[in-house]
Amino acid sequence: MFKLNEIRELVRLIDETSVTELNVEAAGTKLIIKKEPVVAAPVVVQPAAVQASQAAVVPVAPAVPAQETAAEEIPKKTAPAVEDPTLHKIVSPMVGTFYKAPAPDAEPYVRVGSKVNEKTVVCIVEAMKLMNEIEADVRGEIVEILVENGQLVEYGQPLFLVKVD
Repeated sequence: MFKLNEIRELVRLIDETSVTELNVEAAGTKLIIKKEPVVAAPVVVQPAAVQASQAAVVPVAPAVPAQETAAEEIPKKTAPAVEDPTLHKIVSPMVGTFYKAPAPDAEPYVRVGSKVNEKTVVCIVEAMKLMNEIEADVRGEIVEILVENGQLVEYGQPLFLVKVD
């Protein structure tokens, strides 16, 4: 059975991303979260064996505030360097929350100017309470960090730009 706070966190993550559907099945319980591109749909939790008879519906907040926030953030970000074909992009392999350090009071994994190799951990992306270490996958120097600590990132979103050695 899913806990209410886990469902709320999943709904929040889905609402803040371009993901429109999530299906999770655990311990005989199936959770389906669907979102329309413009208006959010309800979340339905159903035991796997019993489909419609024991459904619990949790209303989802409209997606409009998240869209307004995203629209406000776009002008703040200037990313002409992202277009530079000579730089390698380290991208997020999943949807989650970006963290630049292993703990709030710890030093960041890398900074602009840091030398990295294929196995250098550059950040953590938290997804569903799992901390996933992201490696540089290339040898070079970090020239730009494209996201802020604690920012929600999408699958394939560039996180760092690296000048390849």
